[in-house]
Amino acid sequence: MIEIDGSEGEGGGQMLRSALSLSMCTGQPVRVVNIRAKRSRPGLMRQHLACVLAARDVCDAEVTGAEPGSREVGFVPGAVRGGEYHFAIGTAGSCMLLLQTVLPPLLLAREPSRLLLAGGTHNPLAPPFPFIERAFLPLLERMGARVEAKLHRHGFFPAGGGQVEVEVWPAAAGADGRPALLPFDLTERGEPREAWGEALVAAVPRHVAERELAVLATAFGWREAQLRIPPLRANEGPGNAVVASFSCGQVCEVFAAFGEKAVTAETVARRVVNEARGWLESGAAVGPHLADQLLLPLALAVVHSGRATRFTCSSVTEHLRSNAAVIARFLPIDCRIEAQGAAQLVSLLPG
Repeated sequence: MIEIDGSEGEGGGQMLRSALSLSMCTGQPVRVVNIRAKRSRPGLMRQHLACVLAARDVCDAEVTGAEPGSREVGFVPGAVRGGEYHFAIGTAGSCMLLLQTVLPPLLLAREPSRLLLAGGTHNPLAPPFPFIERAFLPLLERMGARVEAKLHRHGFFPAGGGQVEVEVWPAAAGADGRPALLPFDLTERGEPREAWGEALVAAVPRHVAERELAVLATAFGWREAQLRIPPLRANEGPGNAVVASFSCGQVCEVFAAFGEKAVTAETVARRVVNEARGWLESGAAVGPHLADQLLLPLALAVVHSGRATRFTCSSVTEHLRSNAAVIARFLPIDCRIEAQGAAQLVSLLPG
């Protein structure tokens, strides 16, 4: 049984989610100890427990330690099954992170799946729905997978209540007749195509959105047609999010920040501006969060195909390094990171 020490690296929930996902994909049992050891409240929170239970259901796993506050989980996977699943976080915890956990194994299942997810869709410290829909899923499609996601209801922190429907079709069959992802290089973002900003407000005054969009317009020189305030139902809030999207020839990048009490609209918008500028000025294909998301499915693709792959990112986070360490415990992969001008080049080579 593989043992993962959750106190190493970034020491958060990502190590647990990656370990569960890789266990399902490879059929290797895992024990994760010292779960979220570096967080102020260690152990399984409600949203992390939901990921463990969802993983259990998807592959009929034998699980130990699946209870609130647990700092150790044992997971012995069975065969991954496609089908219809309904997973609810029960709080405003991110259902996008739950999707992150079960999506890679479902892409390798033999049957399609339909997921109904309930919880947070626009959360701090988690990929929001627009990021998943516009940035991440199109790159999975380049790996031979097909995933369609629909947002039925926004779920902001701390209220939650979001609803997402996701349809998953397995990747095309590889040489052994089983579904397999295909690797690809992503070292350039391609020519700019379209860029736009959105300010979401639910049960929050409209002038907050207008002030946020004014900051984006000034920073990026955007015209009025590039600034949007999508209509939301009042009972979806309270909540506020600022989202900036940049569509290029090879990739679409999405950056977001979220309103908080006692934080001005301008400050929230400047967080988006600063992160987007870091990516724009680096010349890299992807930003730090998209790099985190890409690493695991690309590693699976490298192992299935026996071909190396590489991508450039604007910066390498501790999340990515921790993810690479977990991946190396399950897969014969060599992850190399080196500076390339203002960007970082991440190479994944078969071991």
